[in-house]
Amino acid sequence: MRGDDYRGARRALETAVDRRGIDDPDPDAGPRVARVPESHVNDTFEVDGLETKREESLLESVLADHDGVSAASATQRNGTVGVHHDPSVSRETLRESLESYGLVVAPGDSAFASRRASQFASARVAVAVLFGLMVATPYIGVLYPTRVEWLFYDPVTVAYLQSILESSVATHFFVNLAALSGVAFLVACGPQIREAIGAAAEGRLTPELGFVAAVCAVFGYSTLAAFTGFGGNAHYDLVAYAVAGVTLWTHFTGEDAPLGDGTTHPADAAATDADAESDERVALTDGGR
Repeated sequence: MRGDDYRGARRALETAVDRRGIDDPDPDAGPRVARVPESHVNDTFEVDGLETKREESLLESVLADHDGVSAASATQRNGTVGVHHDPSVSRETLRESLESYGLVVAPGDSAFASRRASQFASARVAVAVLFGLMVATPYIGVLYPTRVEWLFYDPVTVAYLQSILESSVATHFFVNLAALSGVAFLVACGPQIREAIGAAAEGRLTPELGFVAAVCAVFGYSTLAAFTGFGGNAHYDLVAYAVAGVTLWTHFTGEDAPLGDGTTHPADAAATDADAESDERVALTDGGR
């Protein structure tokens, strides 16, 4: 959508707020809290036209002022609008209201899938970063000083750390590192793993297959080095860094879609669902990217 269209949507929302006599909402006031009657239903729409937090607040205020609407939530990050309303208020009426404010409403049913995919993507980022830090900390505090001794001026400290790694305590130490890096890989890189398995089954070489194979190779080598007489160094830190790097890259560059997360842009939905009924049920809410 062009910039003029976005500004038009904001003007339409501000005009609606003024016309209805609604107090100018504060976008920094935090999420709205509303009591939703048990009989009310929730509809979610995927929209295009929200650009700022202020527009989210304006839209929520205007929708909440409609008769039969008990609560509304708008999220610019993933372009979704959720409305709790009385069953007597039709979805078509809500759609027309959204469109009257200069928003483009997707006709398909991808809004709920888009929000859910965004939530999972955010959770994968959290797991990758937190578990990565939990793996990096013992490496920085214990393992790196013993591997690059010339960076440390106290040989006594280095000798003490080496004695710890040669004792029975090291087994528990490496078990924790293996568990943390392994769980981070399985959870944060789930889409890449599924894509790699599919590519391997079809005999295709893909970046996902190469990444998963490399991580598994490093993890396997590290496990042999840590728990057998194979020798060498355990590189669970490299596993954690790779997982965090790839997860952050795919999250912030928006490259999750090819991995089957179910995200659909409103313009694409309009093109592919041209024959969808105008009152087709869609679902959405206020979370995600």
